[in-house]
Amino acid sequence: MTTMSDRTPQKLRPDQIGRYASGLSWSIVLVGAVLLSQASCGLDAATNSNQAERKLLYVAEPGIRNYLEYGGHGVLVFDIDHGHRFVKRIPAAGLNESGQPLNVKGVCANASTKRLYVSTTRTLTCFDLMSEKILWEKPYPGGCDRMSITPDGKVIYLPSLEGAHWHVVDALTGDVIKKIVPKSWGAHNTIIGLDGARAYLAGLRSPLLSVADTKKHEVIREVGPFSNFIRPFTVNGGGTLCFVNVNDLLGFEIGDLTTGKKLHHVEVQGYEKGPTKRHGCPSHGIGLTPDENELWLTDAHNSRLHIFDVRLLTSAATNATVMPPKQVASIELRDQPGWVTFSIDGKYAYPSTGDVIEMATRKIVAGLKDENGIDVQSEKLLEIDFQDDQPVRAGDQFGLGRLTRRYYGE
Repeated sequence: MTTMSDRTPQKLRPDQIGRYASGLSWSIVLVGAVLLSQASCGLDAATNSNQAERKLLYVAEPGIRNYLEYGGHGVLVFDIDHGHRFVKRIPAAGLNESGQPLNVKGVCANASTKRLYVSTTRTLTCFDLMSEKILWEKPYPGGCDRMSITPDGKVIYLPSLEGAHWHVVDALTGDVIKKIVPKSWGAHNTIIGLDGARAYLAGLRSPLLSVADTKKHEVIREVGPFSNFIRPFTVNGGGTLCFVNVNDLLGFEIGDLTTGKKLHHVEVQGYEKGPTKRHGCPSHGIGLTPDENELWLTDAHNSRLHIFDVRLLTSAATNATVMPPKQVASIELRDQPGWVTFSIDGKYAYPSTGDVIEMATRKIVAGLKDENGIDVQSEKLLEIDFQDDQPVRAGDQFGLGRLTRRYYGE
């Protein structure tokens, strides 16, 4: 009887060796492919996780008066990280008795409450950011204008349409909490500071900027008077400085929000003011970059943005009363601008002309176009960022400084 241990190992023939080696090679290749696939899946998962945040630009239309040729009606959404390509159009309300869209006057949003708001000359509309459905639309006595929302998303300061009063509105229900009648007559532009403690109320028939306490909903201070009636304005993140457009000025003025005094009068150099298509104001649009290094100013007649270096002015170690801004550059646009704001991270500037400007190079890198390839323009737009399809942060229609440290004299 022959056992396994008694067997003499047999030599493989050359043809058997070839088949064995070939099979072994394919096995190695197969195992390698599986491991590579698993590694690739892991890398894709990590990459997808890193790319799950999506930055979108929300543009409310009609955002140039009631002109439908600049993007029609609705809220247009653009993908910031992919060339600002058009994504979708969200149907909106805000119609008159004939079914025609009313002028959009303002836009604001809050990520924590997942809500988007659009005001027209008559009504305020609240959208659910998740379903994109309209939750409510409400009219207000005296109409509506450019509003602002508190950081917690609970309260909106809603100006009447160039009237005497602002409504303080419950942002969740739309109900009026209080009515404020400040000295800033001609209710128009409104900003709530980044910390939510102060609301800044500008009337287009007043040289005074009113400052309200958002806990008591009462005016506690006026800033100014400035040299003419206030138009668009902005504030720094520390809540100590305001930068305002005023009638008949190609330039801007600066005010101290803590003392109420006007600090500087700044005129654009090298350009002349002239006729404008809208607003009757040479500079209608002003923004402080998020890092507060620069101020961007609109120039309608010359179809340009003018850029000022304000680092010395906004530095915590500098006395703002003696350091005026320095004009450093100008950018030509495709039409007359009437507004300017920025992406949250300060990478892009958005004038109302629909030009998209890369701020590091000061070059126009894109132009907003709708689903039909038509150039989009609007003075009412902001960024909203999403993480895993949930809103995580919202920008602002105003170009606000976003440094929250306190400044000189504090």
